[in-house]
Amino acid sequence: MTEILEQLKTTDRQRLAAEAKAVLGRRNLVFVGLMGAGKSAIGRLVAQAMTIPFVDSDHEIERVSRMTITELFAAYGEAEFRQLETRVIKRLLRSGPRVVSTGGGAYINENTRRHIKKSGLSVWMNADLDVLWERVNKRDTRPLLKTENPKQTLANLMDARYPIYAEADLSVMSRDVSKDVMVDEVLAAIAAGVQTTKDRTG
Repeated sequence: MTEILEQLKTTDRQRLAAEAKAVLGRRNLVFVGLMGAGKSAIGRLVAQAMTIPFVDSDHEIERVSRMTITELFAAYGEAEFRQLETRVIKRLLRSGPRVVSTGGGAYINENTRRHIKKSGLSVWMNADLDVLWERVNKRDTRPLLKTENPKQTLANLMDARYPIYAEADLSVMSRDVSKDVMVDEVLAAIAAGVQTTKDRTG
């Protein structure tokens, strides 16, 4: 019985992935959202389900600059980093389809956001503060959270950035459920395709 259920799940996932891939076409699927929202983890699995390439823009930035994100922030500041990030993401979006996971501040940059809107279908991985904090407070690799009260800093980032993330084409609530559930919800959102038209007008 368990094997039959697993086969049904696999068949459903394949059908959903095929529908999502058809909706995506030649566009890129771009994950946006705050640190800890699951953009890379879920993005990678969605790419596998749709059998298209996956790339993490932060990893690509580190590869081309031969520096970590933390080192880039320390050496050049956020403004210079955002310019580099825009150039890298613009290049990544030139060919598709592929899944691109972006850093938390990428979509906030007007130039980067314009490139994403032009060449991609954007998915906002939305999440509550407690979910994000539980995920990010264990690692000391977030330059923007190196403050006296990092949880408050995270809350401030949410206040500033969520209205802009809301411009994304699709929105999926990231929460503490299995990755399989999150992947299916993202695929279903892409397959449905038009949900944010309603979100933006109502």
